[in-house]
Amino acid sequence: MKNLSIDIETYSDVDVSKAGVYKYSESAHFDILLFGYAIDGGQALVVDLASGEEIPPPVMAALVDDRVIKWAFNAQFERVCLSQWLRRNYPQDFCSDSSAADPVRAYLDPAYLDPSAWRCSMVWSAYLGLPLSLAGVGAVLGLADQKLKEGKELIRYFCRPCKSTTANGGRSRNLPDHDREKWAAFKHYNQRDVAVELAIQKKLAKTPVPDFVWDQYQLDQEINDRGIALDLPFVKQAMAIDQLSRAELLIRMQALTKLDNPNSVPQMKNWLADQGLETDTLGKKAVAEMLKTAPKMLAEVLSLRQQLAKSSLKKYQAMDQAVCQDGRVRGTFQFYGANRTGRWAGRLIQLQNLPQNHMADLDQARALVRNGDVEALAMLYHAVPEVLSELIRTAFVPRAGKKFIVADFAAIEARVLAWLAGESWRIDVFADNGDIYCATAAKMFHCQVVKHGVNAALRQKGKQAELSCGYGGSVGALKAMGALESGMAEDELKPLVAAWHLANPKIVAFWWAVERAVKECIKQKIPTETHGLYFSYHSGFLLSTLPSGRKLAYVKPRIGENRFGRESVTYEGVGPTRKWQRIESYGPKFVENIIQAISRDILSEAMARLRHCLIVAHVHDEIIIEADQRMSVSAICAQMASTPAWAKGLRLDVAGYECRFYQKD
Repeated sequence: MKNLSIDIETYSDVDVSKAGVYKYSESAHFDILLFGYAIDGGQALVVDLASGEEIPPPVMAALVDDRVIKWAFNAQFERVCLSQWLRRNYPQDFCSDSSAADPVRAYLDPAYLDPSAWRCSMVWSAYLGLPLSLAGVGAVLGLADQKLKEGKELIRYFCRPCKSTTANGGRSRNLPDHDREKWAAFKHYNQRDVAVELAIQKKLAKTPVPDFVWDQYQLDQEINDRGIALDLPFVKQAMAIDQLSRAELLIRMQALTKLDNPNSVPQMKNWLADQGLETDTLGKKAVAEMLKTAPKMLAEVLSLRQQLAKSSLKKYQAMDQAVCQDGRVRGTFQFYGANRTGRWAGRLIQLQNLPQNHMADLDQARALVRNGDVEALAMLYHAVPEVLSELIRTAFVPRAGKKFIVADFAAIEARVLAWLAGESWRIDVFADNGDIYCATAAKMFHCQVVKHGVNAALRQKGKQAELSCGYGGSVGALKAMGALESGMAEDELKPLVAAWHLANPKIVAFWWAVERAVKECIKQKIPTETHGLYFSYHSGFLLSTLPSGRKLAYVKPRIGENRFGRESVTYEGVGPTRKWQRIESYGPKFVENIIQAISRDILSEAMARLRHCLIVAHVHDEIIIEADQRMSVSAICAQMASTPAWAKGLRLDVAGYECRFYQKD
């Protein structure tokens, strides 16, 4: 046996969508109901574990044999669930200390099956720009066997607790004997899933995932298995304080507005209209704008509304729902979650969009929350919800006796863009550790610009242009980045874009060189190349080969016509509405994908170099390490800043700091 394809159906009283698979499988009520499998691409078979059948001994042996590669769609689910199941039911076969000799995995308690022996067909699909669902991939690939649609109802019936009623005898769970017809259908559904996964592997065989990407997947799984610790007393107190604070805010708003539910958007809009303040939305930006001119009483109501609307406080609830029995939260990163670039996506708590902290006295505020001192919080700070929001990061802590080392790449996308486009003046700025916003403004306005010095006001315009124009953004991008809110006039924006283009001619040329190469590749089905990037057409995919050797894939590319009557490139993918659709793209957008993908590859290489330093999380271009007290920040930064062999000439810069809880420096 070389390969074992697996699909399991499970039961737990924990909601996997909120808690994640690690906590889901920890439940005392967790069990595996059906074990679908196929050996070396052969017939799909099902073991009915819920009815007393047993997994054949050769298959059991293969589960713990790292020489046999296990395949599954979203393999993390199967691997983690089987780890728990084996540990409980076959402890003699599952050696929980099997990782003790490996310093990367020795940190795991409980241990999980080694991800190096697992491959994920969902990752394979993502690598080729395909949907991240089994049904979606099957539909796009036009497989003869498709995932059965009735599966959702069967999963609801057998895999989750049911409502206790008189009609069902007061039971809280449906077993096979409660509906034999449905159970037979469920077994067929499980068997079909294995068959669909095998068909996907066969269909994608001509475009395999490189071994080095599977190595990255293994590292990702190790980080997810390790997890990151939470300060649970702090989290519990934060939730309790938030509840008290919200109740008080509602009472104050009811007293001011006389509304039954001042948190209701329609009620609040009508009340504001009655006070002479018409608005179509109560979004964050709109409320902030109204606060600038609102009369005192209306401003108080709007301010209270802002505090009540702080969705970031739901992060504490997400932490409480996902934390495992040992106080660590696991499974917060999805490998290849952004399949256009291969970047990670956040799951459960979403570390990628945590509110920033700007408080100078984090320690004091944190201590007050941990002690549940609501009165002191309310007395010392303007708004309790604002304090709780800024403290969210600090809920993540190292284990006793350790510290966090946090290190991140400085302006990595801007550096990669300048390097790939050959914009030498920008490369020189980065080499000299200069201020890119000042340098950009100086180039745009033909004068010296110094932060907090001569022509300092122009730096903001340089910053706005930098953040908005690098990937072809224009007036709309400037507005989205807050140009008008920062004090710029509407008629300044278009000239600002033009000035940035003139200051960065090689980047502009790079956009259109990529577009020409892409179009020629699609039209003539021939390989093309520009700026060290290689484009090819293969088996219905446009493949863009990056300097790292990794490929970006675009499904079923075509040359079409855009709304302006000009020639454009389209491909199939998940659009803004999260539906599979044809998407239009052009040079700067392809460049954005490429730059973000290369930045991701640099982060991946840095993580691989720091593999034995116990990485517990990574956020955008930042790595968080649970470190020994003797470990130095400078050593970590030096390792991260080492330029990959495939990126000769690229200058990287890394800044880092250490802390007793996670925070922004």
